[in-house]
Amino acid sequence: MDVKLVFVIVCLCALAIISAEAGIPKCCMTTKQDIKPQTLMRVQRWELQQSNGACEIQALVLYVRGFKKPICAPLTIKKKMKTIHRIMEQKKKKRIF
Repeated sequence: MDVKLVFVIVCLCALAIISAEAGIPKCCMTTKQDIKPQTLMRVQRWELQQSNGACEIQALVLYVRGFKKPICAPLTIKKKMKTIHRIMEQKKKKRIF
């Protein structure tokens, strides 16, 4: 086979893989049970991972300031995290006045 033809086929395959919309999803395989309140205080944002798609388990994906990778937490952490953030907001408001 001609080298040019092989090169063109390889390039087209690479382009097809790169431009595929589906891609490989990043899923939590397990959840971390013991998350410290100090870590929950530094959560910048969170996403809910559903188990009905490509991912196998439901999890709360926490993006923490200072961490390179997100933390996978069980859904029960959501209530605890919201409580901590509400308390933090109340303390901020008290400092302003």
